[in-house]
Amino acid sequence: MGKGGEAVMAPKKVMGKKTTRYTWDEVKRHSIPEDAWMVYHNKVYDVSNWHGHPGGAVIFTHAGDDMTDIFAAFHARGSEFAMKKFLIGELIPESNESKSEEQFAFEAGYRDLRAQMIKMGLFESSKPFYAYKCASNMALWALAMTLVYVTDNNWLNYAAAWIMGLFFQQCGWLAHDFLHHQVFDARKYGDLTGIYWGNLMQGYSMQWWKNKHNGHHSVPNLHNSSASAQDGDPDIDTMPLLAWSLKQAQSFRELQEDGKDSKFVSFMIKWQVFFYFPILLLARISWMNESFKTAYGLGAASANAALELKRKGLQYPRLEKTGIAIHHLWMAAFSCGFGKFGLAKSLGIYFTATCSCGLLLALVFGLGHNGMATYDAASRPDFWKLQVTTTRNIIGSTFVPQAFVNWFCGGLQLQVEHHLFPMVPRHHLPKVHELVVSFCKEWDVSYHEASLWEGTKEVVNHLAKVSDEFIVEMIEEFPAM
Repeated sequence: MGKGGEAVMAPKKVMGKKTTRYTWDEVKRHSIPEDAWMVYHNKVYDVSNWHGHPGGAVIFTHAGDDMTDIFAAFHARGSEFAMKKFLIGELIPESNESKSEEQFAFEAGYRDLRAQMIKMGLFESSKPFYAYKCASNMALWALAMTLVYVTDNNWLNYAAAWIMGLFFQQCGWLAHDFLHHQVFDARKYGDLTGIYWGNLMQGYSMQWWKNKHNGHHSVPNLHNSSASAQDGDPDIDTMPLLAWSLKQAQSFRELQEDGKDSKFVSFMIKWQVFFYFPILLLARISWMNESFKTAYGLGAASANAALELKRKGLQYPRLEKTGIAIHHLWMAAFSCGFGKFGLAKSLGIYFTATCSCGLLLALVFGLGHNGMATYDAASRPDFWKLQVTTTRNIIGSTFVPQAFVNWFCGGLQLQVEHHLFPMVPRHHLPKVHELVVSFCKEWDVSYHEASLWEGTKEVVNHLAKVSDEFIVEMIEEFPAM
């Protein structure tokens, strides 16, 4: 497996066996899927070309890097024992010259905090809480279906469409919780429940979502290393429609023979502030399209996803296909009022539900990260600082009470805490919030919160700032344009 590496010093004996020791520079040279080394608690593992990873190709986002903390965030206790067959040696800790003694102490501190949280039972879910959330969400679905079945009143029918859009949004939070394995210890149960709330109720492929979302968690707000690369955060891989930094805005130049921005890119980035909300309205359509292609083998959303599907295929192929097919059938029945509505009204109902869902979903997770710090892969900070500095929490305000924010955002109002500890059930996040704020203050780590309104203004202002920088730089670099 992999190309291997040369030992940089004499092997030492550990428990009767010789263990090869490697420098940090040696590990960093093995950073592609075909030649992937990773570090976990100062032990070096060679996972080159290993596509049997249960979580998929996301494992390669940390090739040539330290995976200690992202591994802990996504895996149940004891999972590390399955890694023994990949062990090839140990890291020489002092060879990582970029880490100071203070940094080593900081990392030890947040690992101790995680251990304390386990002892406090913060990773244990409340089954009655999730039973209530599932039942109340299905009540929204039943209400929307009833309003198109019993009446053809336009006001009530379009109200039903908005309720259905809200139902889709809340399904997103439930699928999110189950597929992060916050609820069940047995991952199979989480996956199957995720197929119910994802494929059947939303029309989204469970495997498409997991590939995309796990990649996002691993490298939030990290830019692709090139326009054709897939090693960055898929959630901000929005070019040529939106750019979250000047570097990203200019990234498509390498695809042009003359090294300049295309007319389409220049137009979109210049006016991206005005395109932002219309793009959110269409988000659900894009997600359903990618999900359909994934489930029926018609394509993949990224090179990472394509590699995963090629090597592993779908985990639950029949359930994925069947769930999406049934979703579109019941959604068609809803949209046409069970055969009562004409074509124009049916399309109006369908697109109202679909576009309102896209807006309501994207508004929340867009506030979570958009307009926050972005990084290049080579310059990203440690796990804790990466998650905290790229993430924004959402708080209540004078006209929007915190209780509404908590319900509307489905746990993602505490996005910082969720990113640090993605397997903590949402009902424990307020307690985790107290611990995280205290830890950040102790170590002087920036921590950002904003209301729904203020956060949205920050996102829009950030887009405007990138547009302005892009226009100024373009004029300076290509003055004849």
